[in-house]
Amino acid sequence: MTTLVNEKSFSVASYADYFELCKPRVVLLMLLTSLVGMCLATRGTVPLGVLVFGNLGIGLVASAAAVLNHVADQHFDKLMRRTQFRPIVQGKISNRQSLVFSLLLCVSGMLILFCLINSLTAILTFLSLIGYAFFYTLYLKHATPQNIVIGGLAGAAPPLLGWTAVTAHIAPQALLLMLIIYVWTPPHFWALAIYRLEDYAKASIPMLPNTHSVAYTKLNIMLYTILLACVTLLPYAINMAGLIYFVGAVLINAGFLFHAIRLYVSDKREYAIATFWFSIYYLGILFALLLIDHYCYQLF
Repeated sequence: MTTLVNEKSFSVASYADYFELCKPRVVLLMLLTSLVGMCLATRGTVPLGVLVFGNLGIGLVASAAAVLNHVADQHFDKLMRRTQFRPIVQGKISNRQSLVFSLLLCVSGMLILFCLINSLTAILTFLSLIGYAFFYTLYLKHATPQNIVIGGLAGAAPPLLGWTAVTAHIAPQALLLMLIIYVWTPPHFWALAIYRLEDYAKASIPMLPNTHSVAYTKLNIMLYTILLACVTLLPYAINMAGLIYFVGAVLINAGFLFHAIRLYVSDKREYAIATFWFSIYYLGILFALLLIDHYCYQLF
């Protein structure tokens, strides 16, 4: 009886470890933006097959990229408090197991996208995996303090992927959704980099606060937040979104600017992590506003 209980506990723990490798919270936020891309691509409802299998395929490939990131960064992860308890670092899952798991996720996701969605979405999804897991993780992250700015393109792809899953072509509106995430990425990550300054220094990762000072990074966060506020009003300016989105975007941008300015004028480190967490809620709320506005516009 004891043996069975222990084996069951170990099995549950193993599933949890594999789940953690997929960075589920990050992937969930990505899938929200891909869902919005799908919905905004059509005036009607998204076909159920596209909705389910499109997001499933995108999610599986994104998870595969996350697992590869864990494998590639394990030597740096063990030096940082934020990442030292990850499954590979703790020896719970081997490199071989992780790579096989990543391959299964990637192949499954690509087959779903190629067979049930369309080839354009499959190709773009695979390119985003290459961009994040290899170009960013293996090279950019360790080559330049502008790693987040240059590598952010791969992480900004989900709304474009959602759009192409429905339409099978790239449209300017989809690129605008992608631009929003691209501009959002630097202030989001740099706020975390300020809070984890010592960790990145210990791991010798050239994040902007370590190479150009915290004060310079705070200035960049504030400037990028101002730029983001301008970019996020473009959907309203081009009639892609209506008044509900406009009012909500103005309010949520005011909140982000408040956090960025407070961080800029203060030496309190806790304001950096507060800005980081607000940025996550910000992106989720902003894309939810796009979704709500889109369907309210159709109703009224």
